Amino acid sequence: MSARNILVINCGSSSIKFALVNESQETFIVSGLAERLGSPEAVLHWQQGEYKDSQALPNADHRQALAQLLPIAQQAAAGELHGIGHRVVHGGEHFSGASRLDATSLQAIRHVAPLAPLHNPANLLGIEAAMKLFPDLVQVAVFDTAFHQSLPEHAYRYAVPQALYAEHGVRRYGFHGTSHHYVSRKAAQMSNLAYDASSWLVAHLGNGSSTCAVENGHSRDTSMGLTPLEGLVMGTRSGDVDPNLHSHLARTLGWSLEQIDTLLNKDSGLLGLSGLSNDMRTLEQAREQGHAGATLAIEVFCYRLSKSLAAMSCALRRLDGLIFTGGIGENSALIRSKTLEHLSLLNLKLDVQANARCIRGVAGAIQADGHTCVLVVPTNEERQIALDTLALLD
Repeated sequence: MSARNILVINCGSSSIKFALVNESQETFIVSGLAERLGSPEAVLHWQQGEYKDSQALPNADHRQALAQLLPIAQQAAAGELHGIGHRVVHGGEHFSGASRLDATSLQAIRHVAPLAPLHNPANLLGIEAAMKLFPDLVQVAVFDTAFHQSLPEHAYRYAVPQALYAEHGVRRYGFHGTSHHYVSRKAAQMSNLAYDASSWLVAHLGNGSSTCAVENGHSRDTSMGLTPLEGLVMGTRSGDVDPNLHSHLARTLGWSLEQIDTLLNKDSGLLGLSGLSNDMRTLEQAREQGHAGATLAIEVFCYRLSKSLAAMSCALRRLDGLIFTGGIGENSALIRSKTLEHLSLLNLKLDVQANARCIRGVAGAIQADGHTCVLVVPTNEERQIALDTLALLD
């Protein structure tokens, strides 16, 4: 049987990211982005090999954008399209793995939408549009939360009354599961270890960031919780704060829940600390020029990251290595170095030259001789979604 092609779709509220993945090829056959959907400036961009193109789609909605991009994918696949894999952010406790999309699974995704009000409804827009356009094609949902359904109860429960969990699903779910799954498996391959007999700490670092403890191919703990706000300092998200901050701001400043939610999700993190930017590249440049806010943001980011990794180690019985991934994790030698300065008790130390070399997609080991393995592993969430979709087809 020839290698199969899977179209991977990731729908946001006003955008669609897509990639055509062939199971035997590391690079995408074609990939692209439809953005600013619902506005006069809506546009579709795509790339196939070295060829790039764009098409204006004024006022197009998700279904109209999919109707334009799918022929591009079908042509690139030479008419051999075997399924569509959809990224869905939140699967709640309903989904511990990828799921074939049908009336039952769609209803379950709608049911957990209150847990991800900004993401699941947008994901559903793309799913419903694709299913109407291609009713005969197998379509699969792959969930950011599914990989973390292997967390033990002592790791996912909050210390709040039982009724909040039993009746309202208040617990830790975790996110970035597709990335944590992909890079931990890749790290095992790079290290000549069996995935189901290896243990890793993973740092997925980007505008959204999280850590994860992966033991024998299963997530055992992760830094994000009920929502993606818990855990690390991120681009614009605060990460962990005193839970009583909400009532303090409401009582002393008269702020509404909406104002506090906006503060913690959109105005905090690297942006809030630096007063400059949520982009680590900008902050590193400003730090070199002596910008105090950028310097502080980087110091806090790295210290809080190292604290989280040390905490994640409690979930492992041994440590085969630490993995850096995501836009920051794959490209910032400075962040990797400053983070490991706080983790000497875990026998973690970098080789300076190897660390500097692993940027812009270069993967590899960066630890100093005689120290615990540290790997830079570029993530590929689209490929993992395609692999999960193929597994269901099989």
